[in-house]
Amino acid sequence: MGNMTLSIPDEMQDEMKQFSEIKWSEVARKAFIGKLETLKLANRLASKSKLTKEDVEKFSKKIKRLATKRFLA
Repeated sequence: MGNMTLSIPDEMQDEMKQFSEIKWSEVARKAFIGKLETLKLANRLASKSKLTKEDVEKFSKKIKRLATKRFLA
């Protein structure tokens, strides 16, 4: 199994020490697995898509505009 070293802010480390019963490496590992699964799914969906890059950019702008309008209204 590979190893990875992470840097976190001192304040976060202090807070994490308050929960010493938690296996923080396992929490990180599960987060990495979840993110990888999301990225793999996105790649599978994108590979089947007939949308052009311009279509995606247009949808992205529209979604951002609508979300901003909804959440800031």
